[in-house]
Amino acid sequence: MADQDDNAHWRDSGRKPTFFIFDISAFYPFMLFLIHIRLWTFLTAAGVIIFLEILRRNGFTPVVFRRFLRNFIAGPLKTATPWWL
Repeated sequence: MADQDDNAHWRDSGRKPTFFIFDISAFYPFMLFLIHIRLWTFLTAAGVIIFLEILRRNGFTPVVFRRFLRNFIAGPLKTATPWWL
């Protein structure tokens, strides 16, 4: 008898965990909503999930988007000396 585990491949270990089509990291706000059930926490969680899904569809992870935003705010010119010297 063949086990169903025989069909698993080692390359599957690198996949990101998802819940249907959503990345699992997008459901941390939903877990917060389940702890504190109010309308404003539901709307906040839904907004964060939608924002993270838009990021994912554009090819960004939250870490990459944070770096992109930091680079956008800082501008293209990077000085070699600190501003206080």
